[in-house]
Amino acid sequence: MWRHPVVKVLAAAYLAWGAWTWFQNRPVRAPDGVLAPGDPVQVDVPDGSVTRIKNWRLTVRAHYRITARVLSLERYHWDALAALVPEDLALGWGAMSDNHALRSVEISQSNRFYYWRMSAGAALSRETVIDHSANTHVIPADALVARELRRLRAGETVTLTGDLVDGVRDDGASIHTSLTRTDTGPGACEVMLVRDVQVARY
Repeated sequence: MWRHPVVKVLAAAYLAWGAWTWFQNRPVRAPDGVLAPGDPVQVDVPDGSVTRIKNWRLTVRAHYRITARVLSLERYHWDALAALVPEDLALGWGAMSDNHALRSVEISQSNRFYYWRMSAGAALSRETVIDHSANTHVIPADALVARELRRLRAGETVTLTGDLVDGVRDDGASIHTSLTRTDTGPGACEVMLVRDVQVARY
């Protein structure tokens, strides 16, 4: 008999936690127009520096700066990369940061991939979607950056500054960054060590 009220309290606490999490992470209503007109800026580094984060050895492949709209975000807690990469951001720039164009594109994320599907009569071409959006695995460089990344919400425009990196874990597992915006499918994600986060508030 004592279990019944305990279950009710736990259920209420779970619902309250879920409601608060949704409120904290609810999408932002973005204004109309192209919010991030410029392309990402990348400077390749032939012999990049090496740094360690937790049990990962990260090698810089390029310096990278991107201003983009957060199309979607997915937070991970339990998979093999979660300790290093707690969030994936689906980012869009150019036409992929414009409400008008995005109304015809359905966007989702799961299992470390970013998915999109265009409706009939979409205003965008397949090439535009591929060339102006990216799934980015974000690695916070420090606790302050980690906090700022956790606060991001879909619909915001964000500028991320840092490096594209390859990583090797102490047990031999590895992760590799894309160095181009025109690829798609497995291996096309950017792996970014984020050193600074700036959000444009609407």
